[in-house]
Amino acid sequence: MLLGEYKHNLDSKGRLAVPAKFRTKLNAGAIITRGLDGCLFVFGLKEWEVLAEKLISLPLAQANSRAFARLMLAGAMDAKLDAQGRILVPDYLREYAHLKKQVVVAGLYNRIEIWDSEVWKQYKTKTESASDEIAEKLSELGI
Repeated sequence: MLLGEYKHNLDSKGRLAVPAKFRTKLNAGAIITRGLDGCLFVFGLKEWEVLAEKLISLPLAQANSRAFARLMLAGAMDAKLDAQGRILVPDYLREYAHLKKQVVVAGLYNRIEIWDSEVWKQYKTKTESASDEIAEKLSELGI
């Protein structure tokens, strides 16, 4: 289970130290890809395979299905932990998520999200101020 919020720095080569408590979930390998809301997603291999199967089964005739599959699959890259527990975040993904030096690594149960710290701060402030409205909408879905 991947939970929690951690601040880390990217080094000059674009490597990110994965929080120690997340490393065991990623030891077998990981996939890093474009996420939503301006962040990156990191999945363990098992979770990635579940998502990838769903993505490739989306209807090809629907433009939104094709676009979302392209966003997630074409942007994906293997991310292996090095001996220091770091992953390399490729240039094109750092650019996509506007990552500078300081980032936030957020655990969301089955995936990790990587955010630029300033973008995360803005997103979190906006979401927290709308939390009552969000909770009300989710209650309509039975949550």
